[in-house]
Amino acid sequence: MQVEEAAAQIKELKVQGAENIARFALKTLREVVGSSEANTPAALYEEMSNAARILSRARPTEPCMFNSFRYVFLGLKRGSTVELYKSALERIDAALKHLDDAQETIAEIGAKKIRNGSIVFTHCHSSTVIKILETAKRNGKKFEVYNTETRPLFQGRKTAEELNSLGIPVTHFVDAAARYAIKKCDIALIGADAITSEGKVVNKIGSELFAEIARKFEVPFYSCTDSWKFDVESIFGYEKNLEMRSPVEIWADAPKGIKINNYAFEKVDTELITGIISELGIYHPDVFVHEIKSTYPELFKKY
Repeated sequence: MQVEEAAAQIKELKVQGAENIARFALKTLREVVGSSEANTPAALYEEMSNAARILSRARPTEPCMFNSFRYVFLGLKRGSTVELYKSALERIDAALKHLDDAQETIAEIGAKKIRNGSIVFTHCHSSTVIKILETAKRNGKKFEVYNTETRPLFQGRKTAEELNSLGIPVTHFVDAAARYAIKKCDIALIGADAITSEGKVVNKIGSELFAEIARKFEVPFYSCTDSWKFDVESIFGYEKNLEMRSPVEIWADAPKGIKINNYAFEKVDTELITGIISELGIYHPDVFVHEIKSTYPELFKKY
């Protein structure tokens, strides 16, 4: 697959979920390395760098993909073309293994938060949340899920379909009915596209609203995520603009003169989050930031 084609699939949401996007990007980078005809380390490195840049620009709010690339590039051995080729493939495979292992660990930790007979609320589509729910069911837990449609692209339908295929009872709600759904739930689990240095969770639009509703009804609200979604650049004061998507997704034939805002993401304040469930454990957002700094210091280096 051409890099430009892969980037288009990411931008057009044909690949969904931050971890899935990171895996897809890493596998695309592996194809670039595997098919390269470069005969110098500099030429191969330039091919890899160019591919990483194109893929990264497709989604500006995907630290998991950026950190995966950072892990790969920081560990490269560039003594010869063969050495660079081998080390690139090794680092890419190691990054992919991290993503898989982390998700398994998160699933086991998160599944322990789900009690028999409980109702779980979730929003949008998160492969990590799905994995937690799948693991809880496999461990013998009986529960049901309330989820939102997630307009305008209805990613919640994908969640509902996957849960249904797993044999997990699911009730699907329009976004505007989330208050009705949440007040009946025992726990809320969402994913995360990014986590800032302040511990704020960047997730699908509507997430902070639902977190506020959860706090009102004393429903524990967790973000479930690989710690590699930490936005390293936010430490240095860089603040990415939250993605604004095409208004056509909301209203294709809107009358002239009507302005349409189609924000894809928003930040959830730390005071609304009970904890972040990651492969590092369950921590309040403030503590989570310190944990990732001490566990993955290499992610804070520039390449």
